[in-house]
Amino acid sequence: MKANLILENGMTFSGEAFGYLKDSIGEVVFNTGMTGYQEVITDPSYYGQIVTMTYPLIGNYGINLDDMQSNSTKVKGFIVREKCNIPSNFRAEIELDDYLKQNKVIGMEGIDTRALTKILRKNGTMKGIITLEDISYEEIKEQLKDYSNKDAVKEVTIKEKRVIKGIGKHVAIMDFGIKQNIIDSFLRRKCKVTIFPAYTSAKEVLDVKPDLIFLSNGPGNPEDLPEVVQNIKQLVGKVPIVGICLGHQLLALTLGGKTAKLKFGHRGCNHPVKDIRKNRVYITSQNHGYYVSDLPENMIETHVNLNDGTIEGMEHKDLPIFSVQFHPEACPGPKDSNYIFDEFMKYSL
Repeated sequence: MKANLILENGMTFSGEAFGYLKDSIGEVVFNTGMTGYQEVITDPSYYGQIVTMTYPLIGNYGINLDDMQSNSTKVKGFIVREKCNIPSNFRAEIELDDYLKQNKVIGMEGIDTRALTKILRKNGTMKGIITLEDISYEEIKEQLKDYSNKDAVKEVTIKEKRVIKGIGKHVAIMDFGIKQNIIDSFLRRKCKVTIFPAYTSAKEVLDVKPDLIFLSNGPGNPEDLPEVVQNIKQLVGKVPIVGICLGHQLLALTLGGKTAKLKFGHRGCNHPVKDIRKNRVYITSQNHGYYVSDLPENMIETHVNLNDGTIEGMEHKDLPIFSVQFHPEACPGPKDSNYIFDEFMKYSL
């Protein structure tokens, strides 16, 4: 079935629809990973977004139930150059097309994803719609203008507190849209884990007497979460705090720093980051549209992005507080920066 992608600047791409055949609006972004499409589709940080994969063939190793990063799909749409209809992998349990159908996500193939990516790099991330109807930009212009992803964290956070037993340190996780492999990374270190909904009060978190508080990744603009920032302020200085991605940005706002939106974001598995303390470069997995633009006064930069010089990690001068912008849990890889979780544990009580 024919489908059109219409961007908010009026540009239109025509291709073929697959997956769940229903129109969808979202923020159009691109991911440069050669693998990991399943993890991308189920990563809560992509909530509200139509993701374009720059690698030309997607679906060649199918979908399996073990590599999900949440309990459901999170993308609003999925764009590929070519969809593989005959996956070949001993772990494959379902084809990409069928998986998207079952989970009500529209896919689109057959467009020039290189051209779309170049447009997004030049003009910045844009809203867009994948539609099965023959409609013009003028007909959907207001619809695109009205689209908002401000409530993304409310949609993806856990609804009730969850406890996972362990024999090691007790980690309290503030869930803003956490990936499963972050939880698994703590469990592999024998931690007891208590996962809290995003808007849980500081008192309730402190009541479980954690050894470490972890601020998770998640979707959207950190400045849309002032209530969360106020809660984190009440935790500072009482328990060690660490964070990844959105958690890193929220920590910066809490401590007096600033955040801003990147032109087209960092999304993929091939971003070089330098650990300034170790004088070593790691290839990292990333997924964010915002970044820490101004470092808080009492924080020291620990990591820097070698592509654009943005802040990728920070540590407090006096308090046990540390966070990174990239995703050390990978999934998809590479796993070069997995050592960050060991560093997190060193901050625990």
